[in-house]
Amino acid sequence: MLIAGFLLQVIAQTISIYSLLLIARVLLSWFPNLPWESPVLAGLSSITDPFLNVFRGLIPPIGGIDLSPILAFMALSLSQSLVSSGGASVIAAAYRAMPVS
Repeated sequence: MLIAGFLLQVIAQTISIYSLLLIARVLLSWFPNLPWESPVLAGLSSITDPFLNVFRGLIPPIGGIDLSPILAFMALSLSQSLVSSGGASVIAAAYRAMPVS
C-alpha cells in the first residue's frame, strides 16, 4: 500500500512539473521571434507540443487565439485532483491496515 501511495505522489509531482513546462511553453509562444530551433526551446516544444496537439485537434483557434492550453490545463488539473485524492485514500487504507501494538 505504501508503494502505491509513493507512486501516486511521484505521479502528482510529475504532473506539477509538466504543468510548469506547459506554462513556460505557452508564455514563450507569445514571443514569435524566439529561436525555436535552439536546443532548450526545441526540447521544451518537443515535450509539450504532443500533449497540446491532442487538444488542438478538438478545438480550432478562435480569432487567431489557440485555446488548446486551456483544455490542456483543465485535463492536468483533473488528473492532479484524481491522483491526489487517490493518494490520500491509499495512505489512509495503509494506516488502517497497520497492526496496532
